[in-house]
Amino acid sequence: MAMVKMKRKERNQAPHYLHFSEFLRLFSVFLSVSPVLAAGEPNFDYADALSKSLLYFEAQRSGRLPYNQRVTWRHNSGLTDGLEQNVDLVGGYYDAGDHVKFGLPMAFTATMLSWGVIEYGAEIAGAGELEHALEAIKWGTDYFIKAHTSPNVLWAEVGDGDTDHYCWQRAEDMTTSRRAFKIDENNPGSDLAGETAAAMAAASIVFRKTNPHYSHLLLHHAQQLFEFGEKYRGKYDSSVGVAKNYYASLSGYGDELLWAAMWLYRATDNEEYLEYAIKQGHSFGGTTWAITEFSWDVKYAGLQIIASQLLREGRHRNHNHRDVLEQYRSKAEHYVCSCLNKNNAGGNVQRTPAGLLYVRQWNNMQYVSSAAFLLTLYSDLLKSSGEKLTCPVGEVDRDEILGFVRSQVDYILGSNPNNISYLVGFGPNYPKRVHHRGASIVSFRENQGFIGCTQGYDNWYGRNAPNPNVLYGALVGGPGRLDNFEDRRGNYMQTEACTYNTAPLVGVFAKLNFLNNHSLIASI
Repeated sequence: MAMVKMKRKERNQAPHYLHFSEFLRLFSVFLSVSPVLAAGEPNFDYADALSKSLLYFEAQRSGRLPYNQRVTWRHNSGLTDGLEQNVDLVGGYYDAGDHVKFGLPMAFTATMLSWGVIEYGAEIAGAGELEHALEAIKWGTDYFIKAHTSPNVLWAEVGDGDTDHYCWQRAEDMTTSRRAFKIDENNPGSDLAGETAAAMAAASIVFRKTNPHYSHLLLHHAQQLFEFGEKYRGKYDSSVGVAKNYYASLSGYGDELLWAAMWLYRATDNEEYLEYAIKQGHSFGGTTWAITEFSWDVKYAGLQIIASQLLREGRHRNHNHRDVLEQYRSKAEHYVCSCLNKNNAGGNVQRTPAGLLYVRQWNNMQYVSSAAFLLTLYSDLLKSSGEKLTCPVGEVDRDEILGFVRSQVDYILGSNPNNISYLVGFGPNYPKRVHHRGASIVSFRENQGFIGCTQGYDNWYGRNAPNPNVLYGALVGGPGRLDNFEDRRGNYMQTEACTYNTAPLVGVFAKLNFLNNHSLIASI
Protein backbone atom coordinates (compact mmCIF):
# COMPACT_ATOMS: atom_id res chain seq x y z
CA MET A 1 0.00 0.00 0.00
CA ALA A 2 1.41 3.36 -0.98
CA MET A 3 2.21 5.94 1.65
CA VAL A 4 2.01 9.67 1.02
CA LYS A 5 4.56 11.74 2.92
CA MET A 6 3.72 15.36 3.59
CA LYS A 7 5.90 17.75 5.55
CA ARG A 8 4.19 19.66 8.33
CA LYS A 9 5.36 22.93 6.73
CA GLU A 10 3.69 22.02 3.43
CA ARG A 11 0.40 21.23 5.16
CA ASN A 12 0.44 24.59 6.89
CA GLN A 13 0.92 26.36 3.57
CA ALA A 14 -2.15 24.77 1.96
CA PRO A 15 -4.79 27.28 0.76
CA HIS A 16 -7.60 27.94 3.16
CA TYR A 17 -10.29 27.03 0.61
CA LEU A 18 -10.03 23.74 -1.28
CA HIS A 19 -11.45 23.11 -4.73
CA PHE A 20 -13.84 20.15 -4.71
CA SER A 21 -11.43 18.08 -6.83
CA GLU A 22 -8.66 18.73 -4.35
CA PHE A 23 -10.92 17.73 -1.49
CA LEU A 24 -11.70 14.44 -3.24
CA ARG A 25 -8.01 13.79 -3.75
CA LEU A 26 -7.27 14.36 -0.06
CA PHE A 27 -10.22 12.28 0.99
CA SER A 28 -8.97 9.41 -1.18
CA VAL A 29 -5.64 9.69 0.61
CA PHE A 30 -7.52 9.36 3.90
CA LEU A 31 -9.21 6.19 2.72
CA SER A 32 -6.13 4.52 1.28
CA VAL A 33 -3.06 5.39 3.34
CA SER A 34 -1.91 5.92 6.87
CA PRO A 35 -1.35 9.58 7.69
CA VAL A 36 1.78 11.31 8.82
CA LEU A 37 2.39 11.32 12.55
CA ALA A 38 3.89 14.12 14.53
CA ALA A 39 7.28 15.32 13.31
CA GLY A 40 10.03 12.87 14.20
CA GLU A 41 7.73 9.87 14.69
CA PRO A 42 7.89 6.87 12.36
CA ASN A 43 5.11 6.66 9.80
CA PHE A 44 3.89 3.07 9.79
CA ASP A 45 1.07 1.86 7.61
CA TYR A 46 -1.12 0.16 10.21
CA ALA A 47 -3.72 -0.74 7.59
CA ASP A 48 -1.09 -2.73 5.71
CA ALA A 49 -0.01 -4.39 8.96
CA LEU A 50 -3.64 -5.31 9.65
CA SER A 51 -4.06 -6.79 6.19
CA LYS A 52 -0.90 -8.88 6.48
CA SER A 53 -1.76 -10.06 9.99
CA LEU A 54 -4.96 -11.65 8.71
CA LEU A 55 -3.09 -13.34 5.85
CA TYR A 56 -1.05 -15.22 8.45
CA PHE A 57 -4.05 -17.20 9.65
CA GLU A 58 -4.62 -18.51 6.14
CA ALA A 59 -1.04 -19.81 6.12
CA GLN A 60 -1.75 -21.72 9.35
CA ARG A 61 -4.90 -23.47 8.11
CA SER A 62 -5.19 -27.21 8.37
CA GLY A 63 -7.70 -29.20 6.30
CA ARG A 64 -9.18 -28.69 2.86
CA LEU A 65 -8.44 -25.13 1.79
CA PRO A 66 -11.26 -23.00 0.34
CA TYR A 67 -11.51 -21.61 -3.18
CA ASN A 68 -10.68 -18.11 -1.96
CA GLN A 69 -7.46 -19.11 -0.20
CA ARG A 70 -5.04 -16.21 -0.66
CA VAL A 71 -1.86 -17.86 0.65
CA THR A 72 -1.28 -19.90 -2.47
CA TRP A 73 1.88 -21.71 -1.39
CA ARG A 74 -0.27 -23.74 1.00
CA HIS A 75 -2.40 -26.74 -0.05
CA ASN A 76 -4.73 -29.28 1.59
CA SER A 77 -3.35 -31.13 4.61
CA GLY A 78 -4.45 -33.26 7.57
CA LEU A 79 -7.39 -34.66 5.62
CA THR A 80 -7.50 -37.87 7.70
CA ASP A 81 -7.32 -36.17 11.10
CA GLY A 82 -9.51 -38.07 13.55
CA LEU A 83 -9.94 -41.07 11.25
CA GLU A 84 -8.29 -43.47 13.70
CA GLN A 85 -10.80 -42.42 16.36
CA ASN A 86 -13.80 -42.45 14.00
CA VAL A 87 -14.35 -38.71 14.35
CA ASP A 88 -13.98 -35.87 11.83
CA LEU A 89 -11.24 -33.57 13.10
CA VAL A 90 -10.29 -32.08 9.74
CA GLY A 91 -9.65 -28.33 9.88
CA GLY A 92 -8.51 -25.90 12.51
CA TYR A 93 -5.10 -24.29 12.84
CA TYR A 94 -1.52 -25.35 13.28
CA ASP A 95 -0.32 -23.29 16.22
CA ALA A 96 3.15 -22.36 15.01
CA GLY A 97 5.89 -23.72 12.76
CA ASP A 98 4.97 -27.35 13.38
CA HIS A 99 1.84 -29.37 12.56
CA VAL A 100 0.25 -30.35 15.84
CA LYS A 101 -3.23 -28.98 16.45
CA PHE A 102 -3.10 -27.94 20.11
CA GLY A 103 -6.55 -27.10 21.44
CA LEU A 104 -5.65 -24.63 24.18
CA PRO A 105 -3.63 -22.09 22.17
CA MET A 106 -5.98 -22.50 19.20
CA ALA A 107 -8.97 -21.60 21.36
CA PHE A 108 -7.17 -18.61 22.87
CA THR A 109 -6.31 -17.43 19.36
CA ALA A 110 -10.00 -17.57 18.40
CA THR A 111 -11.02 -15.75 21.59
CA MET A 112 -8.59 -12.92 20.91
CA LEU A 113 -9.60 -12.60 17.27
CA SER A 114 -13.24 -12.41 18.33
CA TRP A 115 -12.51 -9.89 21.08
CA GLY A 116 -10.73 -7.71 18.55
CA VAL A 117 -13.77 -7.76 16.26
CA ILE A 118 -16.18 -7.13 19.16
CA GLU A 119 -14.27 -4.04 20.28
CA TYR A 120 -12.93 -2.75 16.96
CA GLY A 121 -15.14 -4.28 14.29
CA ALA A 122 -16.02 -0.88 12.82
CA GLU A 123 -12.35 0.03 12.57
CA ILE A 124 -11.52 -3.33 10.96
CA ALA A 125 -14.39 -2.83 8.51
CA GLY A 126 -13.15 0.69 7.76
CA ALA A 127 -9.84 -0.82 6.69
CA GLY A 128 -11.67 -3.28 4.43
CA GLU A 129 -10.66 -6.35 6.43
CA LEU A 130 -13.78 -7.38 8.35
CA GLU A 131 -14.63 -10.27 6.02
CA HIS A 132 -11.13 -11.71 6.41
CA ALA A 133 -11.32 -11.33 10.18
CA LEU A 134 -14.63 -13.21 10.30
CA GLU A 135 -13.20 -15.95 8.10
CA ALA A 136 -10.22 -16.31 10.44
CA ILE A 137 -12.52 -16.72 13.44
CA LYS A 138 -14.88 -19.13 11.71
CA TRP A 139 -12.05 -21.39 10.54
CA GLY A 140 -11.30 -21.97 14.21
CA THR A 141 -14.85 -22.23 15.55
CA ASP A 142 -15.94 -24.62 12.79
CA TYR A 143 -13.23 -26.93 14.06
CA PHE A 144 -14.31 -26.55 17.70
CA ILE A 145 -17.84 -27.58 16.74
CA LYS A 146 -16.42 -30.75 15.19
CA ALA A 147 -14.15 -31.38 18.17
CA HIS A 148 -17.00 -31.09 20.70
CA THR A 149 -18.61 -34.39 19.77
CA SER A 150 -20.87 -34.69 22.83
CA PRO A 151 -21.63 -32.52 25.86
CA ASN A 152 -18.81 -34.00 27.94
CA VAL A 153 -16.29 -34.86 25.22
CA LEU A 154 -13.85 -32.41 23.62
CA TRP A 155 -11.00 -33.48 21.38
CA ALA A 156 -7.98 -31.66 22.74
CA GLU A 157 -5.15 -32.34 20.32
CA VAL A 158 -4.31 -33.94 16.99
CA GLY A 159 -0.75 -35.21 16.59
CA ASP A 160 1.92 -34.99 19.25
CA GLY A 161 4.88 -32.70 19.58
CA ASP A 162 7.49 -35.39 20.14
CA THR A 163 7.04 -37.25 16.85
CA ASP A 164 6.27 -34.04 14.99
CA HIS A 165 9.56 -32.47 16.02
CA TYR A 166 11.54 -35.38 14.58
CA CYS A 167 10.35 -34.30 11.13
CA TRP A 168 10.92 -31.21 9.01
CA GLN A 169 8.16 -31.58 6.43
CA ARG A 170 5.50 -29.54 4.74
CA ALA A 171 2.01 -30.06 6.15
CA GLU A 172 1.02 -31.45 2.76
CA ASP A 173 3.59 -34.29 3.16
CA MET A 174 2.96 -35.23 6.81
CA THR A 175 4.03 -38.74 7.78
CA THR A 176 3.97 -38.15 11.54
CA SER A 177 1.37 -39.52 13.95
CA ARG A 178 -2.05 -37.88 13.73
CA ARG A 179 -3.41 -39.61 16.78
CA ALA A 180 -6.10 -37.54 18.48
CA PHE A 181 -6.52 -37.02 22.23
CA LYS A 182 -9.67 -36.04 24.12
CA ILE A 183 -10.93 -34.90 27.48
CA ASP A 184 -14.10 -36.37 28.98
CA GLU A 185 -15.74 -37.17 32.31
CA ASN A 186 -12.97 -39.60 33.28
CA ASN A 187 -10.17 -37.44 31.86
CA PRO A 188 -11.16 -33.87 32.69
CA GLY A 189 -9.71 -30.64 31.33
CA SER A 190 -11.48 -27.65 32.82
CA ASP A 191 -8.92 -25.21 31.45
CA LEU A 192 -9.31 -26.44 27.87
CA ALA A 193 -13.10 -26.70 28.16
CA GLY A 194 -13.23 -23.21 29.68
CA GLU A 195 -11.06 -21.58 27.02
CA THR A 196 -12.97 -23.27 24.20
CA ALA A 197 -16.23 -22.13 25.80
CA ALA A 198 -14.86 -18.59 25.97
CA ALA A 199 -13.84 -18.73 22.30
CA MET A 200 -17.26 -19.92 21.17
CA ALA A 201 -19.13 -17.47 23.40
CA ALA A 202 -17.05 -14.56 22.10
CA ALA A 203 -17.54 -15.72 18.51
CA SER A 204 -21.28 -16.00 19.10
CA ILE A 205 -21.29 -12.27 19.81
CA VAL A 206 -19.34 -11.61 16.61
CA PHE A 207 -21.78 -13.54 14.40
CA ARG A 208 -24.99 -12.53 16.18
CA LYS A 209 -26.17 -10.14 13.45
CA THR A 210 -24.57 -11.56 10.32
CA ASN A 211 -25.20 -15.27 10.99
CA PRO A 212 -27.70 -15.70 13.86
CA HIS A 213 -28.13 -19.45 13.39
CA TYR A 214 -24.38 -20.01 13.61
CA SER A 215 -24.19 -17.66 16.60
CA HIS A 216 -26.84 -19.70 18.42
CA LEU A 217 -25.02 -22.93 17.64
CA LEU A 218 -21.76 -21.54 19.02
CA LEU A 219 -23.47 -20.36 22.18
CA HIS A 220 -25.06 -23.77 22.70
CA HIS A 221 -21.65 -25.44 22.52
CA ALA A 222 -20.11 -22.81 24.78
CA GLN A 223 -22.71 -23.37 27.50
CA GLN A 224 -22.27 -27.14 27.36
CA LEU A 225 -18.49 -26.85 27.53
CA PHE A 226 -18.63 -24.52 30.51
CA GLU A 227 -20.92 -26.92 32.36
CA PHE A 228 -18.60 -29.81 31.50
CA GLY A 229 -15.50 -27.96 32.69
CA GLU A 230 -17.16 -26.84 35.90
CA LYS A 231 -18.68 -30.22 36.79
CA TYR A 232 -15.63 -32.36 36.02
CA ARG A 233 -12.74 -30.32 37.28
CA GLY A 234 -9.14 -31.01 36.41
CA LYS A 235 -6.17 -29.81 34.37
CA TYR A 236 -6.19 -30.93 30.77
CA ASP A 237 -2.46 -31.66 30.67
CA SER A 238 -2.96 -34.27 33.40
CA SER A 239 -5.41 -36.05 31.10
CA VAL A 240 -3.56 -35.37 27.84
CA GLY A 241 0.02 -36.03 28.84
CA VAL A 242 1.46 -35.32 25.38
CA ALA A 243 0.54 -31.65 25.83
CA LYS A 244 2.55 -31.18 29.01
CA ASN A 245 5.92 -30.52 27.34
CA TYR A 246 4.42 -27.99 24.93
CA TYR A 247 1.37 -26.27 26.42
CA ALA A 248 1.30 -27.12 30.09
CA SER A 249 -1.44 -25.37 32.03
CA LEU A 250 0.76 -23.84 34.71
CA SER A 251 -1.92 -21.41 35.89
CA GLY A 252 -4.43 -24.20 36.49
CA TYR A 253 -8.05 -24.03 35.40
CA GLY A 254 -9.52 -21.39 37.71
CA ASP A 255 -8.70 -18.50 35.38
CA GLU A 256 -10.24 -20.28 32.37
CA LEU A 257 -13.48 -21.04 34.21
CA LEU A 258 -13.79 -17.41 35.31
CA TRP A 259 -12.84 -16.27 31.80
CA ALA A 260 -15.53 -18.50 30.28
CA ALA A 261 -18.13 -17.27 32.75
CA MET A 262 -17.32 -13.64 31.90
CA TRP A 263 -17.65 -14.30 28.19
CA LEU A 264 -20.88 -16.24 28.61
CA TYR A 265 -22.32 -13.38 30.61
CA ARG A 266 -21.38 -10.95 27.86
CA ALA A 267 -22.95 -13.27 25.29
CA THR A 268 -26.19 -14.07 27.16
CA ASP A 269 -26.85 -11.43 29.87
CA ASN A 270 -27.68 -14.42 32.06
CA GLU A 271 -26.99 -13.34 35.64
CA GLU A 272 -26.01 -16.88 36.62
CA TYR A 273 -22.71 -16.50 34.78
CA LEU A 274 -21.91 -13.19 36.45
CA GLU A 275 -22.90 -14.70 39.79
CA TYR A 276 -20.42 -17.52 39.15
CA ALA A 277 -17.60 -15.04 38.47
CA ILE A 278 -18.54 -13.12 41.60
CA LYS A 279 -18.74 -16.16 43.89
CA GLN A 280 -15.64 -17.89 42.53
CA GLY A 281 -13.60 -14.72 42.06
CA HIS A 282 -11.67 -15.14 45.29
CA SER A 283 -11.16 -18.92 45.36
CA PHE A 284 -10.08 -19.04 41.70
CA GLY A 285 -7.77 -16.04 41.99
CA GLY A 286 -9.63 -13.54 39.83
CA THR A 287 -9.82 -10.94 42.60
CA THR A 288 -6.59 -11.92 44.35
CA TRP A 289 -3.96 -12.56 41.69
CA ALA A 290 -2.01 -9.45 40.66
CA ILE A 291 -0.50 -10.54 37.35
CA THR A 292 2.05 -8.97 35.00
CA GLU A 293 1.40 -11.12 31.90
CA PHE A 294 -1.53 -12.20 29.77
CA SER A 295 -1.23 -15.26 27.55
CA TRP A 296 -2.75 -18.51 26.25
CA ASP A 297 -2.11 -19.93 29.73
CA VAL A 298 -2.67 -17.04 32.14
CA LYS A 299 -6.05 -15.32 31.60
CA TYR A 300 -6.33 -13.31 34.81
CA ALA A 301 -5.49 -9.88 33.37
CA GLY A 302 -7.96 -10.39 30.52
CA LEU A 303 -10.87 -11.37 32.72
CA GLN A 304 -10.00 -8.52 35.11
CA ILE A 305 -10.24 -6.09 32.18
CA ILE A 306 -13.62 -7.56 31.20
CA ALA A 307 -14.82 -7.11 34.80
CA SER A 308 -13.68 -3.48 34.58
CA GLN A 309 -15.72 -3.07 31.40
CA LEU A 310 -18.79 -4.57 33.08
CA LEU A 311 -18.33 -2.21 36.00
CA ARG A 312 -18.11 0.79 33.69
CA GLU A 313 -21.18 -0.34 31.74
CA GLY A 314 -23.15 -0.75 34.98
CA ARG A 315 -23.89 -4.41 34.20
CA HIS A 316 -24.46 -5.48 37.79
CA ARG A 317 -27.61 -5.51 39.88
CA ASN A 318 -26.58 -5.48 43.50
CA HIS A 319 -24.04 -3.88 45.79
CA ASN A 320 -22.11 -7.10 46.39
CA HIS A 321 -21.53 -7.52 42.68
CA ARG A 322 -20.13 -4.01 42.45
CA ASP A 323 -17.76 -4.59 45.36
CA VAL A 324 -16.33 -7.74 43.80
CA LEU A 325 -16.08 -6.16 40.35
CA GLU A 326 -14.13 -3.33 41.99
CA GLN A 327 -11.71 -5.95 43.32
CA TYR A 328 -11.31 -7.31 39.81
CA ARG A 329 -10.71 -3.78 38.51
CA SER A 330 -8.06 -3.16 41.15
CA LYS A 331 -6.10 -6.12 39.81
CA ALA A 332 -6.64 -4.95 36.23
CA GLU A 333 -5.12 -1.62 37.21
CA HIS A 334 -2.13 -3.43 38.68
CA TYR A 335 -1.56 -5.09 35.30
CA VAL A 336 -1.86 -1.84 33.35
CA CYS A 337 0.42 -0.01 35.80
CA SER A 338 2.96 -2.84 35.62
CA CYS A 339 3.19 -2.45 31.84
CA LEU A 340 3.57 1.31 32.19
CA ASN A 341 6.33 0.93 34.80
CA LYS A 342 4.15 2.75 37.32
CA ASN A 343 4.04 0.17 40.11
CA ASN A 344 6.42 0.10 43.03
CA ALA A 345 9.77 -1.65 42.56
CA GLY A 346 9.40 -5.32 41.73
CA GLY A 347 5.85 -4.98 40.44
CA ASN A 348 6.59 -3.90 36.89
CA VAL A 349 7.24 -5.70 33.63
CA GLN A 350 10.88 -5.52 32.63
CA ARG A 351 11.88 -3.66 29.48
CA THR A 352 14.70 -3.99 27.02
CA PRO A 353 17.12 -1.02 26.75
CA ALA A 354 15.07 0.20 23.76
CA GLY A 355 11.81 0.02 25.72
CA LEU A 356 10.16 -3.23 24.63
CA LEU A 357 8.20 -5.10 27.31
CA TYR A 358 10.19 -8.16 28.27
CA VAL A 359 8.59 -11.07 30.14
CA ARG A 360 10.74 -14.06 29.20
CA GLN A 361 13.28 -15.30 26.72
CA TRP A 362 11.10 -17.70 24.72
CA ASN A 363 8.64 -16.06 22.33
CA ASN A 364 8.50 -12.78 24.23
CA MET A 365 6.45 -11.01 21.56
CA GLN A 366 3.30 -12.88 22.58
CA TYR A 367 3.27 -10.89 25.83
CA VAL A 368 3.90 -7.63 23.99
CA SER A 369 0.99 -8.09 21.58
CA SER A 370 -1.43 -9.18 24.29
CA ALA A 371 -0.41 -6.26 26.50
CA ALA A 372 -0.90 -3.84 23.61
CA PHE A 373 -4.46 -5.11 23.19
CA LEU A 374 -5.43 -4.95 26.88
CA LEU A 375 -3.90 -1.50 27.30
CA THR A 376 -5.76 -0.25 24.24
CA LEU A 377 -9.00 -1.46 25.80
CA TYR A 378 -8.18 0.20 29.09
CA SER A 379 -7.46 3.49 27.38
CA ASP A 380 -10.96 3.25 25.87
CA LEU A 381 -12.37 2.70 29.35
CA LEU A 382 -10.67 5.85 30.60
CA LYS A 383 -11.95 7.81 27.63
CA SER A 384 -15.54 6.74 28.24
CA SER A 385 -15.36 7.60 31.92
CA GLY A 386 -13.26 10.73 31.61
CA GLU A 387 -11.05 9.40 34.39
CA LYS A 388 -7.32 8.97 34.86
CA LEU A 389 -5.57 5.89 36.17
CA THR A 390 -3.84 6.34 39.50
CA CYS A 391 -0.85 4.02 39.80
CA PRO A 392 1.36 3.69 42.88
CA VAL A 393 4.02 5.99 41.43
CA GLY A 394 2.03 8.31 39.23
CA GLU A 395 -1.16 9.19 37.42
CA VAL A 396 -1.67 8.42 33.73
CA ASP A 397 -4.36 9.37 31.24
CA ARG A 398 -5.63 7.54 28.18
CA ASP A 399 -3.29 9.41 25.83
CA GLU A 400 -0.22 8.27 27.73
CA ILE A 401 -1.46 4.67 27.65
CA LEU A 402 -2.16 4.88 23.92
CA GLY A 403 1.23 6.44 23.37
CA PHE A 404 2.85 3.51 25.09
CA VAL A 405 0.80 1.06 23.02
CA ARG A 406 1.96 2.83 19.88
CA SER A 407 5.58 2.61 21.04
CA GLN A 408 5.29 -1.16 21.46
CA VAL A 409 3.56 -1.62 18.10
CA ASP A 410 6.06 0.64 16.34
CA TYR A 411 8.91 -1.34 17.89
CA ILE A 412 7.33 -4.48 16.41
CA LEU A 413 7.02 -2.83 12.99
CA GLY A 414 10.60 -1.58 12.77
CA SER A 415 11.28 1.27 15.19
CA ASN A 416 13.94 -0.68 17.11
CA PRO A 417 17.74 -0.90 17.32
CA ASN A 418 17.84 -3.58 14.61
CA ASN A 419 15.60 -1.61 12.21
CA ILE A 420 13.74 -4.83 11.53
CA SER A 421 10.02 -5.53 11.43
CA TYR A 422 9.18 -8.52 13.59
CA LEU A 423 5.90 -8.80 11.68
CA VAL A 424 7.00 -10.92 8.74
CA GLY A 425 6.47 -9.37 5.31
CA PHE A 426 5.92 -5.86 6.65
CA GLY A 427 8.32 -3.18 5.48
CA PRO A 428 11.62 -3.61 3.67
CA ASN A 429 13.44 -5.56 6.41
CA TYR A 430 11.96 -8.50 8.29
CA PRO A 431 13.02 -12.04 9.35
CA LYS A 432 13.71 -14.08 6.23
CA ARG A 433 14.44 -17.40 7.95
CA VAL A 434 11.36 -17.93 10.08
CA HIS A 435 11.31 -21.24 11.97
CA HIS A 436 8.37 -22.68 10.03
CA ARG A 437 8.32 -25.94 8.11
CA GLY A 438 6.02 -24.94 5.29
CA ALA A 439 7.56 -21.52 4.73
CA SER A 440 11.11 -22.91 4.70
CA ILE A 441 10.50 -25.62 2.06
CA VAL A 442 9.63 -25.19 -1.60
CA SER A 443 5.88 -24.81 -2.05
CA PHE A 444 3.82 -27.94 -2.62
CA ARG A 445 2.13 -26.15 -5.50
CA GLU A 446 5.51 -25.63 -7.18
CA ASN A 447 6.97 -29.05 -6.41
CA GLN A 448 4.62 -31.86 -5.43
CA GLY A 449 7.44 -34.35 -5.04
CA PHE A 450 7.36 -35.96 -1.60
CA ILE A 451 9.77 -34.54 0.98
CA GLY A 452 10.48 -36.87 3.89
CA CYS A 453 11.39 -36.15 7.52
CA THR A 454 15.15 -36.29 7.24
CA GLN A 455 15.17 -34.90 3.71
CA GLY A 456 13.54 -31.75 5.04
CA TYR A 457 16.23 -31.38 7.68
CA ASP A 458 19.07 -32.21 5.28
CA ASN A 459 17.99 -30.03 2.36
CA TRP A 460 15.96 -27.19 3.86
CA TYR A 461 16.29 -26.69 7.62
CA GLY A 462 20.01 -25.93 7.65
CA ARG A 463 20.07 -23.70 4.57
CA ASN A 464 21.35 -20.19 5.10
CA ALA A 465 19.19 -18.90 2.23
CA PRO A 466 15.93 -17.07 3.00
CA ASN A 467 12.73 -19.11 3.17
CA PRO A 468 11.21 -19.66 -0.28
CA ASN A 469 7.75 -18.67 1.04
CA VAL A 470 7.03 -15.46 2.96
CA LEU A 471 4.90 -16.06 6.07
CA TYR A 472 3.09 -12.73 5.85
CA GLY A 473 1.72 -11.37 9.10
CA ALA A 474 3.51 -13.79 11.41
CA LEU A 475 4.78 -12.14 14.59
CA VAL A 476 8.00 -13.96 15.47
CA GLY A 477 9.24 -14.54 19.01
CA GLY A 478 11.34 -11.42 18.76
CA PRO A 479 14.49 -10.04 20.35
CA GLY A 480 16.15 -10.93 23.62
CA ARG A 481 16.52 -8.97 26.82
CA LEU A 482 19.12 -6.65 25.27
CA ASP A 483 17.21 -6.10 21.99
CA ASN A 484 19.46 -8.68 20.31
CA PHE A 485 18.01 -10.75 17.46
CA GLU A 486 19.46 -13.39 15.16
CA ASP A 487 17.56 -14.24 11.98
CA ARG A 488 18.37 -17.93 11.89
CA ARG A 489 15.96 -20.80 11.29
CA GLY A 490 17.40 -22.83 14.15
CA ASN A 491 16.92 -19.93 16.56
CA TYR A 492 13.36 -21.01 17.33
CA MET A 493 13.07 -18.99 20.53
CA GLN A 494 13.27 -15.83 18.43
CA THR A 495 12.24 -16.79 14.88
CA GLU A 496 9.23 -19.05 15.43
CA ALA A 497 5.82 -17.40 15.19
CA CYS A 498 2.53 -18.47 16.78
CA THR A 499 -1.11 -17.72 16.03
CA TYR A 500 -1.66 -16.24 19.49
CA ASN A 501 1.17 -13.74 18.88
CA THR A 502 -0.59 -12.11 15.95
CA ALA A 503 -4.24 -12.48 17.07
CA PRO A 504 -4.29 -9.59 19.60
CA LEU A 505 -2.71 -7.24 17.06
CA VAL A 506 -5.65 -7.42 14.66
CA GLY A 507 -7.74 -5.12 16.85
CA VAL A 508 -4.77 -2.93 17.81
CA PHE A 509 -3.69 -2.33 14.20
CA ALA A 510 -7.28 -1.41 13.32
CA LYS A 511 -7.52 1.03 16.22
CA LEU A 512 -4.20 2.74 15.44
CA ASN A 513 -5.10 2.98 11.76
CA PHE A 514 -8.41 4.61 12.70
CA LEU A 515 -6.66 7.12 14.97
CA ASN A 516 -4.17 7.93 12.21
CA ASN A 517 -6.97 8.55 9.74
CA HIS A 518 -8.75 10.88 12.14
CA SER A 519 -5.46 12.70 12.66
CA LEU A 520 -5.20 13.23 8.90
CA ILE A 521 -8.77 14.54 8.60
CA ALA A 522 -8.10 16.98 11.43
CA SER A 523 -5.05 18.28 9.59
CA ILE A 524 -6.85 18.96 6.29
